[in-house]
Amino acid sequence: MPKMKSHKGTAKRFKKTGSGKLKRAHAFTSHMFRNKSQKQKRKLRKSALVSSGDYKRIKDMI
Repeated sequence: MPKMKSHKGTAKRFKKTGSGKLKRAHAFTSHMFRNKSQKQKRKLRKSALVSSGDYKRIKDMI
């Protein structure tokens, strides 16, 4: 059986941390900033971790 190929779109969007968790960027960061508060924009800059429900599906794609 051939090797599994990684899903390149997913591989570009997620990175593995040292402890094996998956790091992701926040959504809603590309436009319409006048509608968002400064606090919301500041929090969207930081990265977040993938939720436990999505972890297995995304890990298999990477």
